[in-house]
Amino acid sequence: MPFVPEHVWTDTEVRSALGNWDFSQASRLIRLRSGLRQEDMAQLTGTSQSFLSMLESGNRRLTNIDKIIEFLTGLGVPAELVALPLPHAHGPARQAPQAPFAGDADPSLPWTSARMVEALNSAVGGSSMNRRRFLTASGIALTTFVNAWDTAEAEPLTRAAEGSQLTGDLLDALQRTTDSLRTMDASDGSGTLTALGNSHLQFLRHLLEETSYDEETGRRLAAIIADTATQTGWFVFDSGDRDRPLSYLYTALRAAKASQDVRLGAGALSYIAIHGYSTGAPHHAVAAAQRARDRVRHLGTPALEAMLLTRQARGHAKLGERQAALTALGRAAELCAQGRSEHDPHWLYWVNEGEIHGQTGSCHLDLGDPSSAAASFTKARQALNPADHRTRGLFLSRAATAHVEQGDVEAGAAAAQEVLDLAAKLRSARFDSHVADMIHGLRRVAHSPYAQDVLERHAAMPTAGSRT
Repeated sequence: MPFVPEHVWTDTEVRSALGNWDFSQASRLIRLRSGLRQEDMAQLTGTSQSFLSMLESGNRRLTNIDKIIEFLTGLGVPAELVALPLPHAHGPARQAPQAPFAGDADPSLPWTSARMVEALNSAVGGSSMNRRRFLTASGIALTTFVNAWDTAEAEPLTRAAEGSQLTGDLLDALQRTTDSLRTMDASDGSGTLTALGNSHLQFLRHLLEETSYDEETGRRLAAIIADTATQTGWFVFDSGDRDRPLSYLYTALRAAKASQDVRLGAGALSYIAIHGYSTGAPHHAVAAAQRARDRVRHLGTPALEAMLLTRQARGHAKLGERQAALTALGRAAELCAQGRSEHDPHWLYWVNEGEIHGQTGSCHLDLGDPSSAAASFTKARQALNPADHRTRGLFLSRAATAHVEQGDVEAGAAAAQEVLDLAAKLRSARFDSHVADMIHGLRRVAHSPYAQDVLERHAAMPTAGSRT
């Protein structure tokens, strides 16, 4: 993992550039003094390599205060060198501005079991005010949380002083519950799964606080919490809430650290990446996926790394970085072709050739190449698991858009009809949003009888609200 050596912060020119808020000069000097590449700097700061190149050449400026704090935090700039409230700042001179993190959401606090419980409390039962305060700094939080997850020392979970003994059989049953929620989500959409996920997390929290367990059992419990928090964060996001998922995903990172299973942390980062490229922050997707890949690349987990590469590719595509996106997708396809290994996590069962083709099509669509997108979506359709209704519906809706954009309205309408078949079964605000985008595209060719049939059928369908 790249890092900025301590000696850089004693360099007179670096200190002068930071003191003058000359981030163009500061970026160039820090990179050169550290022996880093622009790609390394981009990974640390959550920006793109193309943005850093333009920043250092003077063609772009860094002016947004949140972006500035995120940039400096990612590099690990000492707080005393800049007049800003950095997340790791301390001392009287830095306490006047409101902290960007709410209470125990601050990733710079020790990664102890107590802090994990507090983060879990905030996610499933904390005040909405605290969640809002925490999430207003989500850009800063991403870089800081990812850095802390990668480098912080975690406190082993210790045996509770009192309480019944936590058994392996109970942990097996709890994991099966999480797996069942995951399966229901894939087939039917998030629907009411958020409430079920929250209830499961609350019971896991009770066990964490009230039962007795040794260190090995404690790690297993933390692993289930990490897995469940990741899934519940996804349920919240799929139901249409774009802010609250982060509190679950950052909780999952803390629990993954306590479990000592780096694969679970990579899984949480993969959903943080989805959140990034879906909410206008694709550079966050690239940074999260790259950091996760750095940690798992030596574990012999081809399916996990392939999945992370598709997340990274989506971020690159949203940024318009065509070659980077295609390179990541090519490597993902190679890894997927190797098949799953014994070290790949069981919760990654859904990564297959169809998923790679579908994500490839999505990237082509973002890159303005509907012809290549349509071809990839056709391959995805042939290889996807038929029971994974939501993924099938998402890719079909994008395929319909790709066909229409390349002028094949008949093929687009045929795909759209299949999407509407699935719309009657799925409970997913995210899927509904894709359907709306698809219908918007068909309205532009409403003169076609094929498009008219779809539009008339859609108009006669019940609204998303009346189906839930």
